[in-house]
Amino acid sequence: MSKPKNTLSIIDLLLGLAVKTPRLEAVTNSVNELLELQDDAPISIGHILEKNAVIYKDKTAILYEDLTYTHFEFNGLVNRYAHVFAANGIKKGTVAVVFLENRLETLVLISALAKLGAVASLINANQKGAVLKHSIETDQGDYFIIGEERVADFEAIRPELNNLEKATFFGLKNNGAQLISSDYLPLTSLIKSASTENLPITQTITLGDRFANVFTSGTTGMPKASIQTHKKWYLCYHWYGQVNMGINSDDVFYVPIPFFHTNAMIVAWPSAASGGAALAIRRKLSISSFWKDVAKFNVSAFIYIGEICRYLMNKPPAETDTMHRIQKVVGNGLRPDIWKAFKKRFNIPQVYELYGASDGIVSYTNVFNLDCTVGLCRSEYAIVKYDVDNDMPYRNEQGFMEKVTTGNAGLLLGQITETAPFPGYVNKAQNEEKIFRNVLVTGDEWFNTGDLIRDLGFHHAQFVDRLGDTFRWKGENVSTAELEAILNQFPQVAHSAVYGVSLPKIDGKAGMATINNALPLGKFDFQQFTTNIKKALPSYAVPIFLRFVFDFEKTATHKIKKSVLKKEGIYPQNDENLIYVLLPKAAIYTKMTPEIAKAIEQGAINF
Repeated sequence: MSKPKNTLSIIDLLLGLAVKTPRLEAVTNSVNELLELQDDAPISIGHILEKNAVIYKDKTAILYEDLTYTHFEFNGLVNRYAHVFAANGIKKGTVAVVFLENRLETLVLISALAKLGAVASLINANQKGAVLKHSIETDQGDYFIIGEERVADFEAIRPELNNLEKATFFGLKNNGAQLISSDYLPLTSLIKSASTENLPITQTITLGDRFANVFTSGTTGMPKASIQTHKKWYLCYHWYGQVNMGINSDDVFYVPIPFFHTNAMIVAWPSAASGGAALAIRRKLSISSFWKDVAKFNVSAFIYIGEICRYLMNKPPAETDTMHRIQKVVGNGLRPDIWKAFKKRFNIPQVYELYGASDGIVSYTNVFNLDCTVGLCRSEYAIVKYDVDNDMPYRNEQGFMEKVTTGNAGLLLGQITETAPFPGYVNKAQNEEKIFRNVLVTGDEWFNTGDLIRDLGFHHAQFVDRLGDTFRWKGENVSTAELEAILNQFPQVAHSAVYGVSLPKIDGKAGMATINNALPLGKFDFQQFTTNIKKALPSYAVPIFLRFVFDFEKTATHKIKKSVLKKEGIYPQNDENLIYVLLPKAAIYTKMTPEIAKAIEQGAINF
């Protein structure tokens, strides 16, 4: 009998193992160390930075625009900020809101707060309005660190924030611009006279301490603040940096994505730190400058999200495609349809695809560098049958879920145990939304990832799709419940249903909103509607497509059947005149025409 499609053979695994054999002793030692880690161990991000400042003193640690810092210099810069923070009352357990673009200072701020045992609540720099207010209030604290480029958005919601009587506001200049305003302490100036010496408190910070909040849309509602610990960072320091990639001090690790996402903060940064490598930081992703940066910084590895790989593939072939020393990349979302072509075109032999989530307890890594797989999982997991039509896991007559067979896709769950606890969210009430009980046996507990995964056999898997009320677009998680709440505020919208739709030759899913409008379509104010949602939402969350219906098809419990809407996508039968699209750089939605539909089908419109 032939093996099911998309599964692995023992030959695949043996070939992958052969690649790892030269480093097998180092890999084994790293794994053994990971198994012995205890939460109370005095190891932290600050501890690693200080160690690297000694071991790799004169080696490059940071490359940003035209700035270069050695490990010794970077540790000293971090200490300057930490001393200023400590002098202003920040201590272990203090929460500080951090709101700025992906600047060098972003990494410095996270590091400085971590050295004190404080927590950086990392706000997505694209947020504004009600979403920004919600994220800040989730774990507000009394300290705010705002980049000048985000002051306008912050000041717009500042009057709505409560408990600011004792608040301290730090302002960060933007490329030498003037001071923000009088009530912002000039952090850029204050650090100039601060000490570069290590702080004694850093030695008391342990693996189990929290160092950051990372916001995720989750599966329902507004963004959730997921807890990030020093242990999680340190596990990735070993697992990705040493067990997988074998990073060393001659490597330059390019990071073109923001540090308020875990791919950059929990994968790229600790991986580079594990071998004393340099981090080359990009403020904003630019595909046109990608290979220029690679040459400028002499990059040897980079972190990706699937969209980056797709964007690079969409550019015309050029000499720069292979004029580099990149041997290994790590990230998530590289789709099977371009995987091998991507490796061949850019001459990148090692792709360490991963699967994980900022709020999750289950992760996969392509440790054997096999094609078209997220690799294997180190923790206890189950891939269970999922009823897509009813949008819930299947349960048998005994009330238990059932695992899928090899080659099939199902919902990925991670088992919650004493040795693998669910850290959860800052708002503990939200934890229950992610937990299934009595899954395979009575009394067990499992974390619901909300993702469909294909079981490839040999503990390997392949990512298939995101389920529920979240979809991914432009590298960001978009909460459909959040969008629906905003759309429903528009007077001419009676009710809305938001979901993601797949488009040809484009990664992720474009937002689509089906609207039951309160007025006849001819009286719908598209201009005001477009203006309102662009003001209320970050650009990646603005729906690309609108569909208008007289009523929704619902379940017996009155839930909208989104599965039907998703299946029909942007080509529903008999609805040609009721589909509208927001074309790139357009100021208003326009009616879908056969010409536009054809261009979308051919991948000719660059959404």
